[in-house]
Amino acid sequence: MTAVEFEQSLTQHIPPLELSLPLQSLWWDAKGNWKKAHDLIDHLEDLKSAHIHAYLHRKEGDLWNALYWYNRAKQFEFQGELEEEWKSLLDKYI
Repeated sequence: MTAVEFEQSLTQHIPPLELSLPLQSLWWDAKGNWKKAHDLIDHLEDLKSAHIHAYLHRKEGDLWNALYWYNRAKQFEFQGELEEEWKSLLDKYI
């Protein structure tokens, strides 16, 4: 799946079946369901999930928790707008 196809899938009611849990998390976040996005990755330990987890806590406004997850993901805190970070995560992990 390409990033364009991913973004086109946002018109649907459920994410495409082939998406990994981290990408499903980004999908639900884009649909405005932060809780579902967070619940999908809250228990995962891999670096990709930790990176998306960091973004979600940054979006929530919980910067301390976001920094914890950026550290777990071995990533620097994103310095741009939330929309830019979402797009960069999609481009990186699609």
